Amino acid sequence: MNKLLINGGAMLDGSVRISGAKNAVLPILAATLLADSPATIENVPHLHDVTTTVELLGCMGVMASIDEKLSIEVDCSTINSYTAPYHLVKTMRSSILVLGPLLARFGEAEVSLPGGCAIGSRPVDLHIKGLQDMGAQIDVSNGYIHARASRLKGTRLVMDIVTVTGTENLMMAAALAEGTTIIENAAREPEVIDLANFINAMGGKISGAGTDTIEIEGVEKLNGTRYRVLPDRIETGTFLVAAAITGGSIKVKDTDPKLLDAVIDKLREAGAKLEVGEDWISLDMEGKRPKAVNIRTAPYPAFPTDMQAQFAALNTIAEGTATVVETVFENR
Repeated sequence: MNKLLINGGAMLDGSVRISGAKNAVLPILAATLLADSPATIENVPHLHDVTTTVELLGCMGVMASIDEKLSIEVDCSTINSYTAPYHLVKTMRSSILVLGPLLARFGEAEVSLPGGCAIGSRPVDLHIKGLQDMGAQIDVSNGYIHARASRLKGTRLVMDIVTVTGTENLMMAAALAEGTTIIENAAREPEVIDLANFINAMGGKISGAGTDTIEIEGVEKLNGTRYRVLPDRIETGTFLVAAAITGGSIKVKDTDPKLLDAVIDKLREAGAKLEVGEDWISLDMEGKRPKAVNIRTAPYPAFPTDMQAQFAALNTIAEGTATVVETVFENR
């Protein structure tokens, strides 16, 4: 597809069902590498990054099948390679998330240095240092991370900066480590909580997810399970902002309003009338032009960086003047 043809000028009005969260399903798919038996992931969004992740697992010999309801069953018993090649990792930075599970479960991993979206520096140094602190032998050469470990050892990890993928990678590695691992200054995002819940559903022992201190008691083995991915808070917010921009009315279903406090507050500040249920949010602008709102991004539970562009678009047509400050990615 070379272009999108958009006929604008119409209010958005109606209802929409929200997909599963991309930023939750990708680490959860990586975490299936920890399981001794097949795992089934439900509510998987239909996205290219999901297809790439399934392809990445497939190139390692893992069996993955997708049904008509977009559930994915992953069976790692057929794995025959512990290498994540450059041609896949370069297209998606989250591919680094297979490093921790491969090392913890199989004792070795070779993962290409990541590529993906160029919106800022997201160094893998914290991933590597954390694994080394847990006893891994790691060499970075020829564009690959080469890691070995007989069995990782639990330890205390203090993250220099808040990093979502770093927290997730080390949490997955610690799930099968010997002893207890403490991750301090951990990311608090809902997707981190979802990953912890998935690992616990497989028999893991993780507590404190959603706070800045996560404790992981390593276990001998993890078993496959059936797990439903949480709704996508960014997709939810995007539909709400789109309706607000057009002065329209929308109801988003199968979502979790508790994950969107900062976004909902800003939409109300913009003049939207919102109602919130257990798994739905309705917004009505009553045909009015939105008011400009100041935005400052920060790690969860503050305003999400992935909603910055949508509110910048809203401010371009809003009444008044507003400031947008990005603190998470320097190039976004």
